[in-house]
Formats: sequence, structure tokens, C-alpha cells
Amino acid sequence: MSDLRKKWFTAPLLKLIKKVLPPISDTEREAMEAGEVWWDAQLLSGKPDWDELLSMGPPQLTEEEQAFLDGPVEELCRMVDDWKISYEDHDIPEEVWQFLKQERFFGIIIPKEFGGLGFSPSAHAEIVTKVSTRSTSVGVTVMVPNSLGPGELLMAHGTEEQKNYYLPRLADGREIPCFGLTSPEAGSDAAAMVDSGVVCYGEYKGEKTLGMRVNWHKRYITLGPVATILGLAFKLYDPDHLLGEEEELGITVALVPTDTEGVTIGQRHLPAMQAFQNGPNWGEDVFVPMEWIIGGQENVGRGWHMLMSALAAGRGISLPSLSTGGAKMAARTTGAYARIREQFSIPIGKFEGVQRRLAEIASIAYVLDSAHKTTTRALDEGRKPAVVSAIMKAHATCGLRQSINDAMDIHAGKAIMDGPLNYLGNVYRAVPVAITVEGANILTRSLMIFGQGAIRCHPYLLEEMMAAENPDTEAGIDALDKLLPKHAWFQFKTLLRGVFHGWTVGLFASSPRGVGKAAKYYRQLNRYSAILTLTTEISLMSLGGELKRKELISSRLGDVLSQLYLLSCTLKRFKDDGSPKEDRPLLEFAMRAGLHDIEVSLLEVFQNFPHRFLGQLMHFLTMPWGHSVHTASDRQARACAELLMTPSDTRDRLTRGVFLGNPGDGVDLVEQAFVKVSETEDARDKMKRGGIRAFNRKSIDDALDQRLVSDEEAEKLRAAAEAVDMAIQVDHFDNLVTGK
Repeated sequence: MSDLRKKWFTAPLLKLIKKVLPPISDTEREAMEAGEVWWDAQLLSGKPDWDELLSMGPPQLTEEEQAFLDGPVEELCRMVDDWKISYEDHDIPEEVWQFLKQERFFGIIIPKEFGGLGFSPSAHAEIVTKVSTRSTSVGVTVMVPNSLGPGELLMAHGTEEQKNYYLPRLADGREIPCFGLTSPEAGSDAAAMVDSGVVCYGEYKGEKTLGMRVNWHKRYITLGPVATILGLAFKLYDPDHLLGEEEELGITVALVPTDTEGVTIGQRHLPAMQAFQNGPNWGEDVFVPMEWIIGGQENVGRGWHMLMSALAAGRGISLPSLSTGGAKMAARTTGAYARIREQFSIPIGKFEGVQRRLAEIASIAYVLDSAHKTTTRALDEGRKPAVVSAIMKAHATCGLRQSINDAMDIHAGKAIMDGPLNYLGNVYRAVPVAITVEGANILTRSLMIFGQGAIRCHPYLLEEMMAAENPDTEAGIDALDKLLPKHAWFQFKTLLRGVFHGWTVGLFASSPRGVGKAAKYYRQLNRYSAILTLTTEISLMSLGGELKRKELISSRLGDVLSQLYLLSCTLKRFKDDGSPKEDRPLLEFAMRAGLHDIEVSLLEVFQNFPHRFLGQLMHFLTMPWGHSVHTASDRQARACAELLMTPSDTRDRLTRGVFLGNPGDGVDLVEQAFVKVSETEDARDKMKRGGIRAFNRKSIDDALDQRLVSDEEAEKLRAAAEAVDMAIQVDHFDNLVTGK
């Protein structure tokens, strides 16, 4: 019976799979094999196990890590003048560079035995987050050596000799690293890379040595202009067969000192007026000994795998940390500004149009901080969730863009007048940089999140693809024959679950114990997990390899997976915080917005599905009632806005980690005015009841004359009015500064 099934069913199906599915390139295979699956696989199972996520608990810093945040990180923030760095010097001051080296900011992830701090991913993330709320340029400068680059690659793949030499020097700043991947012709497309090396003999330390003659042109290399050691990716060839029979050996990664003969460091780029060091470099016939390859000669051709493995973790920390910091800073300052800035004698935060924007700012900060904490907690446990890291990079940076745009709109003229008092303008200019680097968001959304996630997270698809790729046909048939019954049973359960939860709008979906009123949202996430899994199965079966080219379908399905992840983290954060009643407006707004986005994405998939009948069928099976989740009501938006405009534990919890400024700078002035205005609200109400709505020294004197307020209240009101006047000021310059 088994032989007959293989002959008449499995073998023809294997041929069909080979025709339908495109061949997997080496770079695609490396990317799919890098890192691991985690909660993303649960979400694409159709029935996520919430205990796995909720049992992790919140991230916890050690006493040493917290002391570093309270000490050197705070001191660094106090040292930084972002306006001077970005617009006067276009560089980070030497004293800041020396402080970064002295306090081992470049060795956050390097183990203590090599002279680094040896901090956890959560501590690493909190450090970058806080520094970024003070200065994007300094944040990037701290971020890059601790992200994808020589340090991380050495720790994971370096030889003992390489680790012992380089890691202590990287940790204390004697070596400044950069990594060269992007080239003008190919961007970050490794398959199109033209930078190349040829295996040959050359002279090194006065002796004939086996190595490589390498030529390259790289650009957009952060820290490149000041780097002393360059991590270099290039394609290696062996035409003379000095290493073996193969001529094309693949992408290889080496460490090249920048003072090596033939290396040229170009002039600086200026990315969106940001002052972090960034620039091109070239190499012409540079001889690179084999011992400079990270991990030595045995790692020839393994460069792409090494890079993808590092990116699987690092991409979940660096830019998400910067984005989370920016979103929290926008929430804190915009809420304060909306409270102290008045029009028509009422705070602008009382206008409903402004309140909706404030609520969205608060919601973005809440979601990003939740996802940031959950992701770094997973990294603390040693996980390398590649798909989750891609989700975090793309959606954190997009979230930052929306948050800063809304903050700019609310601040209006205050935010568009450049100068030391403007705390939003430079972040606004930096957002496109974050959107672009470490995998441009359009590419990440269109091709990577779902394209990689559907294959990696599916319990059987990758193995079936490997069976189809097996050059031994009989072995491929045997492997596929074992998988088919399991896959068929999975599809059957997926169909039942997706249709049942679709028609019953998730009313009977399960939820974990002890989550209280949030249970309804767990049920909705279970519902849409089941629908996404069913939609994925139908899409893969009907489109096969064509799905890879249907980028808009893939991106919408990726948006569903991303929202499921972000909302899962939001629910986890709410539970980790003890489910505080005061935070419920944030949870409600975020969950409703995210669930609504999921529904929009799914309906657009059905509407635009290439096979029209299947699109209509999926709509009928899974969402027969159309939209069932509405976005947050005006009342809920108003409640979220009030949280940002009122001193409270919720506001402090939401914006924890924001540097609140040095005395007299823009953030500090707004924060101090907010405190004073909040403390005098009762006295101000007395003035309004007495018919005095203006808020200035004369109106306060009038209120005192009419005995509407006491002498003590009048004094506090004057201090508050003066603080507001200082906080809403903008900078002005003489004509020499503007170049006229």
C-alpha cells in the first residue's frame, strides 16, 4: 500500500511541487536557515500557546546594569548638546568620544572576560533607548558597534586568537569598528555583490602567505570615516584551485585594518543632516591573509550565513530601541506641550482633533515599548527570532515616523523653528535614515516578513521544499510521503478552526487564565491567528512560487502577522504590569487599532487575490460579516490623551527611560512648565469661575485684586505663567547664522 501511494500519489505530487515552487537560491537558503522561529511560529500555527509567551515575565536588569543606566548613561546624556553636535560641529565632541570609550559603551555586548560590560540584550536595549532620547547621532554611535558588526561576529564565529586580540580592543575603544556590506551597484543585495577577492599567495609579515587579493567599493558605512577595523563582505573566487576544486567559494567576511595598504577611506556622507560618522571606502588589490577571515580559513564562503545569524538578533535591538525611545520622547513632550499651550484660553489638548493625535502617539509608544520589552526578553533567553526581528525593525521605525509626524503637527510652529529649543526637528529628519537602513522597510514588508515567515514558521512547508530540492529523487519521495499525512491533518484542523472562529467572530475562542477583562482580546488574536493560518495555506496551495512575486498580497499577510505579534506583546506587557486599571485606555486604544488594521489587511487580500473565486471563498469562510472590530471611540481617545496631559504613574510608566533634559534646554523647559501648570490647576479654575480666562501676569494680578486667589496661589500662578512663556519660545538667529 505504501509503495502504491508513493508511485501514484507522492511521486507525481513531488514533480508538481518542483514545478510550482521556485528553486531556493543560496542566499535565500542562508536567510531562512539563520536564526530561529519563536512566537511567530505559534501565531502561524492557528492556535497559539499563550502560556509560552506569558510565562516569560518582564525583562529584569541586574543591579550592575541598572547602576550603569543611572550613572554613566545619565552622565552621557547630560554631556550631550544635540544642536551643537548636529548643526554647529557636525560631529560628536572629543570629550564625548573619550567618555564613550572610558565607560566601555562600545563593549556593551562584549563579555567581561574580554574587558566588555557583558550586559544582557535588555540592558543593551535600554541604554540605546535612553541615549537616543537625547541625541540620535550619539545613539547611533553607541548602537552600531554593539549591533551587526565585527564585535558580534567575532563573539559568534571568531577564532580564539581573534577574540583575545580584538574584543578587548573593541571594548575599550582602542579599535573603532565598522562593517562594509552595501555597495553602489548592488545595495545590500548579496547575490548581486561585485566586491570580490581571489585566492592567491602574497607577502605578509615578510613571508609568503596564502590569502586573497580583494577589490571593493562600499558606501553608507556607519563609523566608516573613523573606523580602525573594517568588517568586509565580498565574494571569494579560487581560479587556481589553491583551496580545492570549487572556483566560486561564496560570500566571505574578513577583518581588515583600515591602515592596510590599498585601503582608501572616503569623505563623509551626511545622512539627513545627522552627525554620526558615515562614509564610503574602497580597496584596490588589497592583500588579505587567510587568518583575517572571521573564524579563519574554515569560514570561507560562510559569510552570508554569519551575517544573517547576527542580523536575526541584532535587528531586534538597535533600531527598535532608537524608535521606541523617540516614540516615548514624543509622547512625554507632546502631552506636556498640549497641556501648557493654550488657544482661546484653553489647552490645545482639549481640542478633539488634537486629542485623537495625542491618543495615537500614546498608543504607538505603548505598543512599541511593549514589543521592545518582549523581544529583548526573548533575546535574553538566547533566542534569535529572525522573523520577529524583521517585524520589529520595520514596524518600530514606521511607528516612530507616525508618532513624530503627529507630534510635529501638535507642536506646530514650535517644532518647525530650528534651534537648541527644538527637541523634535532633528528626530524628524533622522526618521528616513531609520526607515532605510538594516533592510529598507518596503523590501522588509513586501518580501521578508511573510515571505520568510510563512516558510520558516510553517510546521511542514520548509521540509517539503527541501524534499523537492533533494537531488536523490527516491529520498525526496520518501521524505515527502512521511510529511503529507501530517500536513493534511494540519490543513483539516486549520480549515475547521478558521471557519468556526470566522463565523462566530471569535466568541468561542479560548483565552488564558487570569487575564480578566482583557480575555476578549486574547480571543480575537486567537481568531485571527486561525484565519491567517488558513489564508496562508490556501495562498500557498493555489499560488505556490507565484506568491513570492505577489508582493502586495505577501505584504498584507505580513502586516497581519506583524500586528498579531505587536498586539500579543501589548497584552503581555499589560499583564506583566499587573493589569493596572489606569492603563486600560492605552490597551483598549491599541488593541482596537491593531485589530482593525488586521481586518483591513485581510479584506484587501481577499479583494485583490489573483484567483478571484478563491478570494471570495476565503472572505465567505473567514470573515462573512465583514468588519467586526471598530477603532477606538472618541471617548477612549480622550481618555488616552488625558493620560499624556496629566501627571500620573501611567504617564511615568509609559515614558520611563526618557532623558528629561538639562536645566534650560527645550525638554526641561516643557517638563518644568507642565509640572507647574499641573500644580496650579485648582487656582486657575478659580480664576476662570471668576470670569478671568487669560493666563498672564496681568490676569493673575487682577485675580488677586478680586480675591479669587490667595497670595500664595498668585505667586505659584506667576511662576507657572513664566515657565509656560519660556517653554513655548523658539530660537531666532541673526542673518550671519542663516547665511544671508
